[in-house]
Amino acid sequence: MHLINDDIFLDVQADTFIKIMTKFLLIMKKFLLFFASLFLLFSTSAEVLKPVKWTFDIKYPKDGEAVLYFNATIDKGWHVYAMDLKPDGPIPTSFSIDKSPDFELMGSVQSETKPTVKYDSSFMMKLGSYGSKAVFYVPIKIKTTKNFQVKGHLQFMCCNDKSCLPPEDVDFMYNVNGAVNVPTATATDSAVNQSSTVAVASTVSAVDSTIMADNAETADSSKSLWMLFWLSIVAGLLAILTPCVFPMIPMTVSFFIKGSANKIKGRINALVYGFSIIFIYVVIGTLVAVTLGANFANFLSTHWLPNIIFFLVFMVFAASFFGMFEIVLPSSWVNKADKQVDRGGLVGSFFMAFTLVLVSFSCTGPLVGAILVQSAGGSIIEPVVGMFGFSLAFALPFTLFAFFPQWLNGLPKSGGWLNSVKVVLGFIELALGLKFLSIADQTYHWGILDREVYLAFWIVIFSLMGMYLLGKIKLAHDSELKSVSVPRLMLAMLTFTFVVYLIPGMFGAPLKAISGYLPPVSTQDFDVNAIVRDNAGAGLSKNELCENAKYSEFLHLPHGLKGYYDYDQALKCSKESKKPIFIDFTGHGCVNCREMEASVWADPRVLNILRKDYIVVALYVDDKTELPQSEWVTSKYDGKVKKTIGQKYADFQIERFSVNAQPYYVLLDSNGENLVDAKSYDKDVENFIAFLNAGKAEFEKRK
Repeated sequence: MHLINDDIFLDVQADTFIKIMTKFLLIMKKFLLFFASLFLLFSTSAEVLKPVKWTFDIKYPKDGEAVLYFNATIDKGWHVYAMDLKPDGPIPTSFSIDKSPDFELMGSVQSETKPTVKYDSSFMMKLGSYGSKAVFYVPIKIKTTKNFQVKGHLQFMCCNDKSCLPPEDVDFMYNVNGAVNVPTATATDSAVNQSSTVAVASTVSAVDSTIMADNAETADSSKSLWMLFWLSIVAGLLAILTPCVFPMIPMTVSFFIKGSANKIKGRINALVYGFSIIFIYVVIGTLVAVTLGANFANFLSTHWLPNIIFFLVFMVFAASFFGMFEIVLPSSWVNKADKQVDRGGLVGSFFMAFTLVLVSFSCTGPLVGAILVQSAGGSIIEPVVGMFGFSLAFALPFTLFAFFPQWLNGLPKSGGWLNSVKVVLGFIELALGLKFLSIADQTYHWGILDREVYLAFWIVIFSLMGMYLLGKIKLAHDSELKSVSVPRLMLAMLTFTFVVYLIPGMFGAPLKAISGYLPPVSTQDFDVNAIVRDNAGAGLSKNELCENAKYSEFLHLPHGLKGYYDYDQALKCSKESKKPIFIDFTGHGCVNCREMEASVWADPRVLNILRKDYIVVALYVDDKTELPQSEWVTSKYDGKVKKTIGQKYADFQIERFSVNAQPYYVLLDSNGENLVDAKSYDKDVENFIAFLNAGKAEFEKRK
C-alpha cells in the first residue's frame, strides 16, 4: 500500500484544492464553535453549593427516654445516599455520637424515611438514596436528673445527575432534659414500640413522594446521558485537530484510493474502517479500563516507550513524505488481499483503523480519561455512551474521506502539486513528532529537549519549510517550479510570520498561542523574565516556604512561584503559616496545564493571590521518579503498590476526588478539607480569580 499514489493525483489543480479545503475547514470551525458554546453553557461555576440542610429535634416518648431526630431537606435534583452501601460505592450517610455518662444509646441510628433503591448514573450501580428529604432517629435512655447535651457529627455525600459534591461533615448538639426519675432498668418495649410506630407512619407518608421523585430522577438521568453523549462528540471533534491525529488524514485517503475502482468494495471497506474505529474505542477501550485501570491511559500518554515509538513513527512518516522511501503494508497482507479480496480488504481496513487509534491515543487519552476512570470503577453504561459519542465524531471525517476518495480524483488537472503537499506535511510531521520526545524527556528528566532546544528545532524546521514553499529548496521528486503561485506565497508568508513569533520564545516569551505544545518555561536556561523578576525580588518575600521543597531540584512551578511538590509538606506548611492550600494536579505531558499557566496563572492578579494567600503544591501525576521504598503506598482504589511520584499522586487524585483529568485545581484548608468546589480547565481569568477568592473567604470563616 503506497502512502501517496502520485499517478492518480497528478491531474489535480492546486488552487481548486485549496479552495475546497478552506471551505471545509471553515465549516468545521463553525461546527466546533457551536458545540464549544454548548460545552461552556453547561460547565459548572465556582459557586459553593449547599443542596442539603440539616435540622435536629428531640421528642420524649416517656420519662427517662428520648428520641433524637436528624432531618435532611434536599434541594430538587439532588439526592443523599443511604446508610447501608457497598464499600466500592459513594460515601454512605453515617452518624457518630460522643459518649457520655448522662445517657445510653438504645441501639444504632435508624432511617425513618425509606431509601429508594435504583440504578445510580453517577456510580453506575444500584444504590439506596433519598430524593427530597430524609429523617433518621435514635432512641436514648436518660441516666441523670440534670439537663445535659448530646454532641457528635454526621457525614454524608450528595450528588445530582451531573456531579457529586465532596463528603461533608456536620456537627450537631441536642439540649436534653433530665429525667424526673432516673430509670434503673433497661428500656421497656413500649418505648421502642412507640419509636417504631412513629417511624412506620412517617415511612408510609413518604412513599408517594419518593415514587414521584424516582420518575423525575429517571428522566434527569436520561438527560444526563444525552448531555454526556453530546459533550463526548465535541471532544471527538476537537481530537481531530490534535497533532497526533490530523496528519493521519492523508494516509486514509491514499489507502482507500486504491479500492476506489470497485465502488461497492471500496465503500464496504470504508464503512468497516469507520466501524472499526468505533469498535476499538468503545469495546477495547472499556475493557482496558476495566482490566488495567484508569492509569493505563496515563501510562500510554506519558511512559517513555510508547512516546519514543510515536516519535519514531512521525520521523518515519516525515522521511517518507520527503521522498526517501515509500511505506507499504507487509507483503503477507498484500498476498492475502490478492488471494482473498474481500477478506484482505476488510482486514486492511481494520488495520488502518487500529493504526490510527494507536498513534493518536497519546493525544486522545486525556480527552477520554474521565470516561475511563468511571469504567475502571465497574461502570458500564456511562463509559459506553461517552466512548461511543467520542469515537463517532472522531471517525466521521476519516470515514467520509475513505467512503468518497474519488472526490479528489475528479478535480481538474494541475501538475505535480501533490509532492509539494507531501513535503510540507513532512515538515509538519517533524515539528509535531518532537512533542512525543518532549513528553518522555520531561517525565524522565533526561534534559535533552529543554524549551530553548525545542524552539530552536521548530525555528529551523519552519524556516526550511518557508524556503521550500518559495522554491529555494528542491527535493528529488519535485516538479520544476517556474513561478510561485499566490496561495503558495501566502502560505510561505504565514510560515515565516510564525517563525518570527517563535524567536522571542528563545528569551523566555510565554508564546501563549502554542504554550500547550512547548516544554515549560522552567526548563529554559536563559529566561529574561525570570532574571528581571529575581533581581527585582517580585513577591518573593510573600511566597517564602516553610522548609525546602522535596523534588525541587527537578520539578518547578511557573512564573517564579515557590511551592511544594509533596502533599504532606504542603499540609504541614499550611498549618504553620495558617494559609489555605492550592493543589495543582498537573503533568509534564499535559497540554492544557501549560495553556492555563501561560494564559491564566500569568495574570498579575492571579500570581499575586497565589503568592500572598496560598500554599501552592504541584502534584505531577506522570512523573516517573521512583520513591524510596518507605514512601511507597498501596492504593485503596485498585490495591496496587504505587512506587513513583506520578503513580502516587495519580492514585491520590482518583481516590480522593474521583477524577483523573488534568489540570485539576483543589483548594483545601489546613485540615485537608475542601473549601469550595474544585476547578478544571477554564481559561477565563475572572472565573479563576473568583475561584481563588471564594476559597480565601471560606478559609477565613473556618478559622
